[in-house]
Amino acid sequence: MERVQCEDRPERAEPLSDAEREIIQDTWGHVYKNCEDVGVSVLIRFFVNFPSAKQYFSQFQDMEDPEEMERSSQLRHHARRVMNAINTVVENLHDPEKVSSVLALVGKAHAIKHKVEPMYFKILSGVMLEVLSEDFPEFFTAEVQMVWTKLMGAVYWHVTGAYTEVGWLQVSSSAV
Repeated sequence: MERVQCEDRPERAEPLSDAEREIIQDTWGHVYKNCEDVGVSVLIRFFVNFPSAKQYFSQFQDMEDPEEMERSSQLRHHARRVMNAINTVVENLHDPEKVSSVLALVGKAHAIKHKVEPMYFKILSGVMLEVLSEDFPEFFTAEVQMVWTKLMGAVYWHVTGAYTEVGWLQVSSSAV
């Protein structure tokens, strides 16, 4: 077991420009209208492609069938929570302190209470970008995807910062 080293992460998340914030807020408006369905699609793809991530969820950790997962109230509830957290970030992009505090809470809860490996945040953000660009191709152009990738990098930076703060011991990422 090794400690997460601060040197592994940049000193700060790359800030978004005003134009980039506007792009994120515009595209998110279309996504958030269908937030539960999109969230469920994202989580199902995440759990199908990375089944080791299911270990943190008692209700569906043994489910293999995506349709069965889709009916899980625990999965639907978590999908809403994920989408609402991203919504809070998007709505507060003008307020870096608020974004930082929201993501610190998410990171600390996942580190201390749920003991979730931090790498799953990076994997989940990649899955989310995939689903968004497939489900909303008219809005998620190459330029928009680049801006969202930048946002997801910032989200990951904040969340892993919270892990470091609580003294998280990283287990090797070979678990995936």
